[in-house]
Amino acid sequence: MLEIGNGGMSDGENRTHMSLWSLLAAPLLAGNDLRDVPPDIMAILANKEVIAIDQDKLGKQARRASKTGDLELWTRPLEHGGYAAGLFNRGETAAKMTLRASDLKLKRMSKIRDLWAHADDPAGAEFAVDVPAHGVAMLRVEGK
Repeated sequence: MLEIGNGGMSDGENRTHMSLWSLLAAPLLAGNDLRDVPPDIMAILANKEVIAIDQDKLGKQARRASKTGDLELWTRPLEHGGYAAGLFNRGETAAKMTLRASDLKLKRMSKIRDLWAHADDPAGAEFAVDVPAHGVAMLRVEGK
């Protein structure tokens, strides 16, 4: 069950928790009292773009594609040929992480969508992002 909203985790850690569950296509069962949810917690639990990854009809779970120290990349194929990617920083300090088209078996990424920022990012062969400590960058990627 999701622990988001039960205290003990920062906003970034809550997004990390929601991202991993969604990448793994796990049931999203809120483990907190929904009668009294603060707006910042509701924004995480009700993020439609992240929920769409969890409920993608292809139904494939993500797998860890790489691990370097505290940095992990998890990827998941999606229906209609896209991919979800989670860049996780399990470390105690922020880190720059790079997603490469080859990580997704693509030649080029034609569209990159940051699901927490609700923004499109520049596409190409590589995409670099600063990921906070205990944080995540969760992306929806299309390419060829």
